[in-house]
Amino acid sequence: MAPGQPLLALVGPTASGKTEAAIELALGSGAEIVSVDSMLVYRGMDVGTAKPTPAQRDRVPHHLIDLAEPSESFSVARYQALGRAALTDVGARGHRALLAGGSGLYFRALVDALEFPGTDATIRDELEAEASALGAAALYRRLAETDPAAAAKIEPGNVRRTVRALEVAAITGRAFSSYAGAWGRYPADRVRAAGVRVAPEALRARIGVRVLAMVEGGLLEEVRGLVEGGFGGWLTSTQAIGYAEFAAHLRGRLTLDEAVERTVSRTRQLARRQMAWFRRDPRIRWFEAGEAGALEVLDDVGAYLAGAEGPS
Repeated sequence: MAPGQPLLALVGPTASGKTEAAIELALGSGAEIVSVDSMLVYRGMDVGTAKPTPAQRDRVPHHLIDLAEPSESFSVARYQALGRAALTDVGARGHRALLAGGSGLYFRALVDALEFPGTDATIRDELEAEASALGAAALYRRLAETDPAAAAKIEPGNVRRTVRALEVAAITGRAFSSYAGAWGRYPADRVRAAGVRVAPEALRARIGVRVLAMVEGGLLEEVRGLVEGGFGGWLTSTQAIGYAEFAAHLRGRLTLDEAVERTVSRTRQLARRQMAWFRRDPRIRWFEAGEAGALEVLDDVGAYLAGAEGPS
């Protein structure tokens, strides 16, 4: 990104056709695609994440894909560091970066000056043991005394969030609430973002078709290979939509039809959460699409990202 130029972005819910549209936009503008998707970082999880195919990645350079093994712990802080390096690399070649994906957290990690404190398993284990021994209320009182601003935003019975706030303070020496400042700010000069909003019934239908296409494309075989490699005792990747359900099917806990049905249901829930996240960002200019998804509004999105005004 040249000095003074905003990042370009195409965002929206899963199954809205962002991948295909981003490729066409990048080809037309000479941009390189930077993924803002929390599941595309895992190697070997291709079919169930709708990862861009090798042929698509041959057409346009893609970044921040296949960064980790599914058995690895992968944090947003690590993504942010790798993403900033990728943006620098793209800019050094004189190209624009086009952020594309559906993870609002990863989007903001690259666009905005968010800070993500690290973790310390030993400290966290000690705090969790203390919560078990003394009760959640005792731990919450400590947080309220040392960081009332953080405590005010956490339910007293939420042990996980209370532990995290105290863990960050112990690791960094800073109050957990001190990291929250950038979250409510949306600097307009950082990004020019187009969002694809697909009509609800059309998106529901697209999700159903997409999951069936994944099954036909080898999702069960992909999950079988992962299970045979140890999938199930792993971390975040274990809960990936489709993978958890099809792993349960292979273990005899769900029928194939149940695995498909639950995958469709979880994907639709994900789409709603993604839209709820993105709607909070006033910088995103929305484009309404129907059954054809993002390709239906490709010309308008392209014109907007090139500098023209578009619908809100």
